Amino acid sequence: MPTHRRTFPGDPQELRAARSWTRATLNGHPHSEDAALIVTELGTNALMHTASGDAAGAFHVTLTVSELTIAIAVTDSGDTKTAPEVQRPSLNSTHGRGLGMVAALADRVVVQGDEAGRTVTAELRIAAHLQESSACS
Repeated sequence: MPTHRRTFPGDPQELRAARSWTRATLNGHPHSEDAALIVTELGTNALMHTASGDAAGAFHVTLTVSELTIAIAVTDSGDTKTAPEVQRPSLNSTHGRGLGMVAALADRVVVQGDEAGRTVTAELRIAAHLQESSACS
């Protein structure tokens, strides 16, 4: 399984670079746009809620691609006592929807780690009909 890794500085402007890198790495894969959105949301959470958003902070993105799954993992720099969780924000709230969007797009979301650093992994499964289409190409 090919695995691609990259570290991005803790600057919100780096979210665009992370999204572009994800698209380029997946190079036209049917789930590349969903994966890019997931990287953006998880990267935003890392920057907003952990030491990743500090001046010397960073977040790490890992993409693992197999015939059946794309696993998107974003690791933060820690320094938070709360674990990421899907929230139910009010209709007027401007925050709190990111992990919910990730959970809606992904087939599985796993959170690992502690206040020293957490990794959120979202898995996108490749549907059987997509596998058959790419096999015929």
